[in-house]
Amino acid sequence: MSVLRTARVVFRKDVRVELRSFEIVATTGVFALLVAVLASLAFYLDPARARSLAPGVVWIAIAFAGVLAMGRSWAREREGDAFRMLLLAPVPRAGIFLGKSLASFVFAAAIEVVLVPFVGVLFHVDLVPLALPLVAILALGTLGFVLTGTLFSALSVKSTARDLMLSIVIFPLVTPALLCAVIATRELFAGAPLIELLDWLKLLAAYDVTMVTLGAWLFGALVSD
Repeated sequence: MSVLRTARVVFRKDVRVELRSFEIVATTGVFALLVAVLASLAFYLDPARARSLAPGVVWIAIAFAGVLAMGRSWAREREGDAFRMLLLAPVPRAGIFLGKSLASFVFAAAIEVVLVPFVGVLFHVDLVPLALPLVAILALGTLGFVLTGTLFSALSVKSTARDLMLSIVIFPLVTPALLCAVIATRELFAGAPLIELLDWLKLLAAYDVTMVTLGAWLFGALVSD
């Protein structure tokens, strides 16, 4: 079975499981919204300052909700020793990595569809004129985050403290992508033209390419017994 076909099968499996329960999207989505509400109550002062705070709130909520979502996604593989069966299947392990990453990206995107407009309302940010560049920043930043998370989430499948272990491992590694995403979002909300955001978008794209390459190459070695 080819890498792309394996990725498609794993992706469809994860999406079908989630569509039956909405466990990941619902629980992590509520958590992300709660983070946004608490941040607005704690830090909101006036509309001018709110625009500068909104980018950090968006990405903090995405980061913490993303860790929870990926941890739960891999916990499903732990149940019934499904992950071991997946590794024993005669399929490329790079395809497993890509399929799990794509599923996590879709789950995160579903959360962001609700979260980002919600933050815009709480912090009085008109997102309509910013929609296209904001979508590009969110897509590239989220992709880098889930690629890094998926690569190392598999290591925590057998750990009883998997959420803590995942947080300790992933946040130092994903810091470059989060910094670029936060700064690009901040500049966008401050009214910077698209041309001034291109350097940040290029850095995010370079990070994504690096992580998808490393992930496809290292995933098999990281999950081998």
